[in-house]
Amino acid sequence: METHEPSESETPAGPESTAAASGPGAKNLVERVKGILVQPREEWAIIAAESTPPKQLYLGYIMILAAIGPIAAFIGQWLVGYHVFGFYLHQPFGRALADAIIMYVLTLVGVYVLALVIDALAPTFDGEKNLNQALKVAAYSYTPAWLIAIVLIWPSIFWLQILGLYGLFLLYLGLPVLMKAPAQKALGYTVITIVAMIVIWFLIGFLASLVLIGIPTPQVAPAGFPY
Repeated sequence: METHEPSESETPAGPESTAAASGPGAKNLVERVKGILVQPREEWAIIAAESTPPKQLYLGYIMILAAIGPIAAFIGQWLVGYHVFGFYLHQPFGRALADAIIMYVLTLVGVYVLALVIDALAPTFDGEKNLNQALKVAAYSYTPAWLIAIVLIWPSIFWLQILGLYGLFLLYLGLPVLMKAPAQKALGYTVITIVAMIVIWFLIGFLASLVLIGIPTPQVAPAGFPY
C-alpha cells in the first residue's frame, strides 16, 4: 500500500503560522493591552510581524479604547460635575454629549493623522515608509492615555491623566522596531513625533472649540444635581 506524505502546502498550520496569518486576531484586546503595557519590547516585536489591516485595527482596538475617555468625560461633566465652593459645575446634557462625540471623532482622526506623520518622517531617520506599521505605532502608543482617561468620570482627579505619558516611552520603543529606523536615531524620531502630536492635539482642540460655539455652557447646581 502506498503512503502519501503531505506536502508543506497540505500540512496543517501550526500555532505560530496561524497567529502570524491572523494578525491582531492572534491576541484578544485584553492580552494586547497587557502585553504592550507590561512587556512592551517583546510586544512590539510581535506587533511588527502581524499583518493588520487598518480597518481591523480601528474596529478591534482603536475605536474601543478611544471611546473610554469620551464616555467617562460625558458622565463626569454631566452627572458628577466639578466641585466649586460647595457646588458642582455641571455641563448641560446636550453640551456634555456634544463634547464627548466631538472628542471621540477627532481622536479617531488624530490617530490616523499621527500615523501619516510617523510614516512621512521615517526616511528622515533612515527608516522605511509603511503606513500600516505607522498606524500600529500610533495606535498602540496611545494605549496608556486611552486607559487612564477613565479618571475623567471624576473630573476632580483629571490630573491623573499624566500617567498616560507612559505612551511616549512606548512610542520610543516602537518606532525603531516597526519603522525599521536605526536604534541610535530613535530618540530624535520620537522627539519630532511628539512635537507633531502636540500640534495635532492643539489643532483638534481648536477645531472642537469652533464646533462647540453656540452650544449652552456649564450651569451651577447643588452638589449631585444633574441636568
